[in-house]
Amino acid sequence: MTQPQRVTDGTGWEASAGYSRAARAGCCIAVSGTTDTGPDGTAAHPGDTHAQAGAALRRAVAAAEALGAGPDQVLRTRLLLAPGADWEGAARAHAEVLGAVAPANTTLFVAGLIGEGFLVEVELDACTGPAS
Repeated sequence: MTQPQRVTDGTGWEASAGYSRAARAGCCIAVSGTTDTGPDGTAAHPGDTHAQAGAALRRAVAAAEALGAGPDQVLRTRLLLAPGADWEGAARAHAEVLGAVAPANTTLFVAGLIGEGFLVEVELDACTGPAS
């Protein structure tokens, strides 16, 4: 069995928590929870759900692309929203980034996200294999 391929994007959480931004095994690609993290590790767009969701989705898609999946191969997304997040802004960003693909999606309000100012965290799954 071939070892999974992994990509990181250099955020401090990856090393300290022991995970990769994304991993690929065969045709399956899983992208870890992804936020709109600025260069200093804080929320790049505090208070703006739409901007955070769009940036996090683009970052998650880029991680999948680094492992060989195009946006059209995204199967599922999960949007985790912190209290106070604007679900409609998050949904609008999802439509802007992946509306043409229309992957399966789950959007949830959670008790909170790790890190000050984060309103949205995105997970993404893609498949590069042929349909069976």
